[in-house]
Amino acid sequence: MIAVVVCQFVCSGLASCTSIECPIQNKVELVCLSGDTLKDTLTVSTIRKDGTDTILLNRKQDATGFSLPISSQHDIDKLVFKTEKLAVVDTVWIEKEDLPHFESVDCGMAFFHRLLSVRSTHFGIDSVVISKSFVDYDLSTAHVLFYFKARP
Repeated sequence: MIAVVVCQFVCSGLASCTSIECPIQNKVELVCLSGDTLKDTLTVSTIRKDGTDTILLNRKQDATGFSLPISSQHDIDKLVFKTEKLAVVDTVWIEKEDLPHFESVDCGMAFFHRLLSVRSTHFGIDSVVISKSFVDYDLSTAHVLFYFKARP
């Protein structure tokens, strides 16, 4: 009888474990690099559907790179780039496809993204290009490259 109880306990313990481990670094962010060091103070915000904005990057100085959260509810993310010294505001539109990513019931749902296009106004930004279109947990490679206009 004791052997049956021990066997049931061990079997139920084995059945409840999962072999899939959730990733520790599970942030999905848009990694941006500047073609050169931006000798200015940069603030990046986004416009929500209700018209309010929220700051994603606050007063970053001498930026060569930065990471920004990416939405999973919109087909196009609208970002507003403000520079302090040059005193210009640019708008960047990032069109993307949201891809649900499921690893295990033990892990939370994540969204990966496929960048489809990027465009911007050109007051302080000279050009913006996609360098890696697939956005996932890998934060070591830049997804978008920003080239800012030469500063006086």
